[in-house]
Amino acid sequence: MFALCIESSHARGMGHFYRALNLAESLAKAGLPYTFYLNDHAPSRQILVERGVPHRIVDLQDFTGNWEASLIQQDGITLWLNDRLDTDDRHAEKVKATGIPLVTFDDRGTGAALADLHIAALAFDAQEQLAGAKLLRGSDYLILSPQISDYTRLRKQLSSILVTLGGSDTYGVTVKVVQLLKEMNLTATVVVGPAFMHMDMLDEVLTEGFTLKRGVPSMIEEFYRHDLAITGGGITPFEANASGLPCVAIANELFEIPVGMELQRLGGSLFAGHHESLSSPLFGTDLPLEQMSQSGMRNIGLQGTQRVIGALQVLVK
Repeated sequence: MFALCIESSHARGMGHFYRALNLAESLAKAGLPYTFYLNDHAPSRQILVERGVPHRIVDLQDFTGNWEASLIQQDGITLWLNDRLDTDDRHAEKVKATGIPLVTFDDRGTGAALADLHIAALAFDAQEQLAGAKLLRGSDYLILSPQISDYTRLRKQLSSILVTLGGSDTYGVTVKVVQLLKEMNLTATVVVGPAFMHMDMLDEVLTEGFTLKRGVPSMIEEFYRHDLAITGGGITPFEANASGLPCVAIANELFEIPVGMELQRLGGSLFAGHHESLSSPLFGTDLPLEQMSQSGMRNIGLQGTQRVIGALQVLVK
């Protein structure tokens, strides 16, 4: 039994949560049982309930008790995975004391040093030193939606724009993007996630021609309907590019700047910079969409999840 320990919130965002859902789907197909341990975040828990995903709500900030050891024993956990960005060494020590392997994803916290395996698929700053006994780094280890292979197509001209800035869009960048598109005389379909908390501001700027969607059943299916996506700097633009959808990527956090630069280097995206420095025009209307679409599909593979699962299985043999 694998433990997927996830932090999801308005402040943290929901990218870690959605990545874990993608991994869980592939674990199930491989016959590897799992359960989620998640902080008390209502939108994320609702998704788990609706999908019938086994889970427990835990207090990730409790470092005095030893809930980790109790759950490892109760649930028969054989491997612990953290996808929380900043794990604490006090937590990691409790997991390691039980004798099971510890895995972490894109972890900048003190707990990463105790990990048996650190999978850093979004680490593209060559100067950044990442901790862990073994490090798997780069886009070869991206965990992307298995739906992508069924929804790929080549884009050749711009007729429909999608705006999607994550499950929570902590800083309300969606509002700024809509304003910039209006200044460019463009409209778009705007998708907001289940933890989006800026509806009042968004309602003020949305005008005729914009379509608002909330809680779409599948972002991969939504990608298929559009020719350009404006996204954050997490997993979303990689999934979009892999499906042939070019992106304009915006860094919501400073650590996403190297991600945006890597996306641009791979050819499927234009990096627009950090959200605080956005200005009009957001992008040129002469984007080489066909070239970008081809580059995304060619340079971002769908084998990362299987590579990750293979590395996990080695730890529990």
